[in-house]
Amino acid sequence: MTHAAPRRSRLRSRGVAVLVATVSTLVVFGVIGWLIVNADGWATVQARFFDSARFDEALPRVFAGLLVNIGIFLIAAVCILVWALVLAVMRSLDDPVFFPIKLFAIIYIDLFRGLPSILIIYVLGFGIPALRLPGLTSDVYVWGIVSLVLVWSAYVAEVYRAGIQSVHPSQAAAARSLGLSGVKTFRYVVLPQAIRRVIPPLLNDMVGLQKDTALVSFLGPVEAFRRAQAMASADFNFTPYLASAMLFLMLTVPMARLVDWLVARDRKRYLAGAR
Repeated sequence: MTHAAPRRSRLRSRGVAVLVATVSTLVVFGVIGWLIVNADGWATVQARFFDSARFDEALPRVFAGLLVNIGIFLIAAVCILVWALVLAVMRSLDDPVFFPIKLFAIIYIDLFRGLPSILIIYVLGFGIPALRLPGLTSDVYVWGIVSLVLVWSAYVAEVYRAGIQSVHPSQAAAARSLGLSGVKTFRYVVLPQAIRRVIPPLLNDMVGLQKDTALVSFLGPVEAFRRAQAMASADFNFTPYLASAMLFLMLTVPMARLVDWLVARDRKRYLAGAR
């Protein structure tokens, strides 16, 4: 009985908290909704952005374009994860003989983190094909993917580097004392721990990458945003943009929730280990 009473008290408190949160949420969003639908321009906004017939017409066509976004994302993500890891390793080299390699990684990361993604996409997507260099493709899909890889690998490399630096030096020292070489110590001891620790922020960057695939449309590929734009410009009804936004949310929100779950899981493991 002594253990049952505190448990019932906790359950009751949790139930009250859920009830209060639910009621407060309904009230806040209800008030916001009431203000919107009673605004003077609501009828115009509803006709231009929330046309159900136009939405049903646009959804399958925008979804076909979204498949292009997904393809770009998958190819770019694989290339980014590999190239960013190489950059992180290059920047983590401390031996003076490797300083030129480390300097290249530093300049690369600083350069592509400091430039807007759309600028890189324009320069590569229009500039490289205009040079007509022999052996280089002029396919805008390719240069759009290359642009995303160049930009996002700079961000992901820093995530990898943070993971590498978070591994305590005693781990490497213990591995070396067992006879492992420096390369094997990094490969089998440091790197696995580093990658496991940075999975949540890596997935967070992948969410941002998925959204940035829409920027490739400025080069001409007909993906989700471009299809929505073409349909909206035909009759100045912007409901196709709403369909595009909804489809992007269907991709990014589950990824965001996965990140939250991984963070919570790692926190529980850390607290359990601390005890």
